[in-house]
Amino acid sequence: MMSGMEEQVWQPLRTVEGLPLHGGEGRFRLLETASSGLAYLIHYPAGVASPTHAHDHDSIVYVLSGRLRGAVDGVEAVLEPGDSVVHPRGVAHHVEALTDSMWVEFKSPLPGRPPIA
Repeated sequence: MMSGMEEQVWQPLRTVEGLPLHGGEGRFRLLETASSGLAYLIHYPAGVASPTHAHDHDSIVYVLSGRLRGAVDGVEAVLEPGDSVVHPRGVAHHVEALTDSMWVEFKSPLPGRPPIA
């Protein structure tokens, strides 16, 4: 059952796949977990970026607000509200917040270890 947003607590986001974020820290909320995957709400302030990384699951990013710049397997793109991108398992990618940005990130299958902290 979906929890109300007011019941959820933001957690600091300092690492992605064990690597430190660049330019500061973000924050996240775990929205839902299922046997086949999970969903996070993620916020990066302007200037915060993930390091280039890959992982053992697929991620689908859906931008709610702000502007993100990133690359998947060396192909760069800018994402705005309503845009989405797939980060396939095992493929190098990164993301940077050009403005304060928020997105929902779906991960499947369920990651072998917590991908963000």
